[in-house]
Amino acid sequence: MLDVSDEVRAEIGDEETARLLAGDNAPGTYDCTSCRTPGDTGQERTSTVLFVGEETAVLAFAHAACIPSQVVPVAEEQLQGAVRSISVSSGPTGVPAPGASPRQQDFRPQDFRPQDFRPQEPGRQPPAQAPDAAPRQAVLGITCGLIIVEDQLCPALVVEPTGPVARVGANGGGDDFLPLLIEQGFVPQLDLDARPSPLPGWSVLLAMGQLHAVLQPGPGGAAGTAWWQAHQPLQVSDGWRAAVSRSNEVYVYAGPHGSIGRQPREDLMRDALAKACSRGQLVAATMPLAGT
Repeated sequence: MLDVSDEVRAEIGDEETARLLAGDNAPGTYDCTSCRTPGDTGQERTSTVLFVGEETAVLAFAHAACIPSQVVPVAEEQLQGAVRSISVSSGPTGVPAPGASPRQQDFRPQDFRPQDFRPQEPGRQPPAQAPDAAPRQAVLGITCGLIIVEDQLCPALVVEPTGPVARVGANGGGDDFLPLLIEQGFVPQLDLDARPSPLPGWSVLLAMGQLHAVLQPGPGGAAGTAWWQAHQPLQVSDGWRAAVSRSNEVYVYAGPHGSIGRQPREDLMRDALAKACSRGQLVAATMPLAGT
């Protein structure tokens, strides 16, 4: 009951794909690489997820309901660090792709807290900020947390730049972060108790139990590219993973620099979001989990 996407098949080859589909190299039981709960390839649809570094590739498995079969680029040093830990880990979540080193890593949940991530060097990934914003302002604060919307506990991401964001070529000290996002389809959030509007083509990539990226549509209908990508994948809490596995979607809220602030608890974060909302300083979107 394995799903192997065309992009995974292209990476591992037809022969290895045939062995997987025949059950020769399938793991049987596994820990889902997305929600980290047990799965069984003989009992439920299972996605093959190929993590690819510069020299190392590893095939992992996930509930098809959590994440589709896909190729996930990962920094080579992260793969190598995981390879070093495989000999002391139990219950493998992945198997080596043909000719590659095995990957296994033990992930531990962290407490809810804001964390900042810087993009990679220019030219290696899109700026981690609103499209067309100046590279010198390309630092976003990303906070994972849970928010109550329509009496349900929902997974959310809160985005706030560490400084003003200006358009390329703009003069003066203005902040164009919200207008740039609105041009991309984000909608002003006027009521925090209402579900944000869906944003077609955008998605949130959660893999190996960690948050990797927020993806935006590629040019001309091409595959999605990273609007924000973690310098190192962000560990999310068990509660956040459980909530997102139920809904398969994430509420993404964004405000300009200084509108929300660094809040140490989810209740304080919600209060800050409500104040930004009342001032007209909040935009939001609902994004599906994983790739587009």
